[in-house]
Amino acid sequence: MRRFHPSPEARVRLVCLPHAGGGATYYHPLSAALAPEIEALAVQYPGHQDRHREPCIDSLPELARRLVPHLLPWTDRPLAVFGHSMGASLGFEVARLLEHEHGVVPAALFASGRRAPSEHREEFLHQQGDDVLVRDVRELSGTDARLLADPELLNMVLPALRSDYKAIETYRYVPGPGLSCPVTALIGDEDPRVTLDEARSWTAHTTGDFALKIYGGGHFYLNQHTDAVAREISDRLLSATGASRP
Repeated sequence: MRRFHPSPEARVRLVCLPHAGGGATYYHPLSAALAPEIEALAVQYPGHQDRHREPCIDSLPELARRLVPHLLPWTDRPLAVFGHSMGASLGFEVARLLEHEHGVVPAALFASGRRAPSEHREEFLHQQGDDVLVRDVRELSGTDARLLADPELLNMVLPALRSDYKAIETYRYVPGPGLSCPVTALIGDEDPRVTLDEARSWTAHTTGDFALKIYGGGHFYLNQHTDAVAREISDRLLSATGASRP
């Protein structure tokens, strides 16, 4: 867990789950925009960035089960979940485990850049060559071009990237108890990975309130709209938890 901007007085915490191939540092700007009212906790997956020597986990349900015990100590305050792309699907599984196995109902789930779990597509990029994976990452425009152009750095991140692609492409939603917390789906209006209908389908996975927010941009719209997304998160969480702005 990474705390880029520790906020001891924050009334709400937000667990941030990265996209495929991404690391905790992706959420540094969002963490700064949320502090000090909301404290962001960015998750570092095994095999990524400073955990690159650890084995990767290529199963989303397994990753969720390993992650939840590390979140429980942070539930002394309202805890919300934000996940982007793969992180959104992981966030759903984490939220289900928290609620139905540990009795901890998240304050909210923010599902960014990802279709609802029940909206399945057959995808096999994790079975393709490195060049295909790199091309897909480059087309989504979410990774520093300097990394993709550096063979040594690229070779370091490719195992984690392929593992993440396998995790999300082999993930299958298992019908069962849904969430009771509010769910907000956030997407870019030019995102090739999720349609409006697929984003709206998140409403079927909660008995709580649902909202859909659309921003200008592609799959990584968040890079251009960090402040706007932070305001959206803050408004919803502070209202939902009854916390007031200082």
